[in-house]
Amino acid sequence: MLRRAVPMVAVIFGGLIAALLLRPLERLRHGDGRPWTAGLTVGVCRVALRLLGLKQDRRGTPLQSGGAWVANHVSWLDILVLNAGGRVVFVSKAEVARWPGIGWLARATGTVFVTRDRRAAAADVARLRSRLAQGQVLMFFPEGTSTDGLRVLPFKPTLLAPLIAAGLPVQAVTLTYRAPAGADPRIYGWWGDMDLGPHLLATLAHRRQGTVTVTYHAPRPTTPGDDRKDLAHHLMQDVKSAL
Repeated sequence: MLRRAVPMVAVIFGGLIAALLLRPLERLRHGDGRPWTAGLTVGVCRVALRLLGLKQDRRGTPLQSGGAWVANHVSWLDILVLNAGGRVVFVSKAEVARWPGIGWLARATGTVFVTRDRRAAAADVARLRSRLAQGQVLMFFPEGTSTDGLRVLPFKPTLLAPLIAAGLPVQAVTLTYRAPAGADPRIYGWWGDMDLGPHLLATLAHRRQGTVTVTYHAPRPTTPGDDRKDLAHHLMQDVKSAL
């Protein structure tokens, strides 16, 4: 386990420190834009996955600008896997910012935090629209929680509203984890009341790692006035089709 854990921690936190040092100058020159630290995040996540030994099979073409990815949520590993696929801006519930470890990483990589308070909804939408106007690609998990990786929960349509209003495409992304031979097929799932620490250590301890298949489906175009519930349903079906 240590031969994986030590290099991974060094790479991830080394990248975190580099991002924190770069960000003030980047903010001064580019505001909310992240041309430097976004590329750094992609590189760090690719190296971390290589050190972990999790094999990747990527299918389809990821959307590169002006829109959003939506994916099924299985594990903390999703963050590494999706970031390794391209420059995206994660959208997450506000409480994640307060989680030890993950919260620090989320803030350093430019995650946009949204609340569940209706009084703050307008401000949340304004932040998302600002990122979209800069051509950034948003990434969020419409299920609102994680699963064991063998099923997909109904997609919540709330965060689709600013994309529809701007007429921007939304791309469904399916994450399919395959356990190594003989292991529980849910081995990578982190859901329910599972604690992060034990699950992370158990993942690092596997002698052999499995595979994650990342399927980028054809982006779905949107037009102002589209029904966001219908769009959420179609995106959920896209994700299910490759699970």
